[in-house]
Amino acid sequence: MELIRIADARGLAPYAGTGVLSDFEPSTLGFHRPDEHWLALAGGEPTARCSLWWREAPPDGQERLGVIGHYAAREAAAGTALLHRACERLSAMGCTRAVGPMDGNTWRRYRLVTFYGEEPPFFLEPYTPEDWPAHFTGAGFTPQAEYSSALNLDLNLRHPRVEHAAQRLRDAGVGWRPLDLDAFDDELRRIYRISLQSFPRNYLYTPLGEDEFLTQYRQVRPHVLPELTLMAEAEGEPVGYLFGLPDLLQRQRQPAIDTFIIKTVAVLPGRRSAGLGSVLVAEAQLRAARLGYRRAIHALMHEGNNSRNISGKYAHTMRRYTLFGRSLSAAR
Repeated sequence: MELIRIADARGLAPYAGTGVLSDFEPSTLGFHRPDEHWLALAGGEPTARCSLWWREAPPDGQERLGVIGHYAAREAAAGTALLHRACERLSAMGCTRAVGPMDGNTWRRYRLVTFYGEEPPFFLEPYTPEDWPAHFTGAGFTPQAEYSSALNLDLNLRHPRVEHAAQRLRDAGVGWRPLDLDAFDDELRRIYRISLQSFPRNYLYTPLGEDEFLTQYRQVRPHVLPELTLMAEAEGEPVGYLFGLPDLLQRQRQPAIDTFIIKTVAVLPGRRSAGLGSVLVAEAQLRAARLGYRRAIHALMHEGNNSRNISGKYAHTMRRYTLFGRSLSAAR
């Protein structure tokens, strides 16, 4: 087995479409700007891959993080060997801790499935092979952060405190409406502004440029149903949103889609917005029920976030995910 460093997308050209690169677009390196990309080769075919970030890695207290992402491996030995090399490189660049898998930051794909449950994958879920967590633990990684997705089977269920919170918000001049598809980019800019103020409290948050944010969300525009995405406003100014989508993967298994995904809930910090997240979740579920949906997936929640507390009023855990970390002192 040979471990090789790739300078840029052109360096992937001889291997493109083979092995673990069969589902990886080389231009991704240009969009995500990793500091390095690595391949493990066996018989000239790539059996494991990863990218490394250290210049633009997220902050984490006193640690200097290095990030390992774009990870894939067909063999445990190749994956573990590549992760060891990744840690050596990050340590050489002055990093004190490695985290992964994460494609540079938490706006992109990150974490591994560590509890699968009985539900099939859902739309936009980072559904990863069962053996990949063992690749990371085999390279000395341990759980760094835990996440979960939950399933609600009764969309008409409304927590008793929600109606009181909804009335209090209305009295304070806060209202909510469906997303305006005819002004989609303007709505995305409102969502972006709310996200910049709401997400800094999230673990390993880094800001994202507006252009990349718009590019990400424009990709799902054909699948957006306005009734499943709610915009909250006060005096004409955005104060929160809930972004929801149908579970399009259900079409591969059954004729009709009966599940929608609550992808993101964000509200501006402050007492004026207290309870707004719970109200938006309850409202979106009721609207989805009127459209004929029967189930809601509350997707990819950090175990310490308020979204997990809101979800707990309605849903039960269906999947768990882990972001892994490793001290790099031993790699020096």
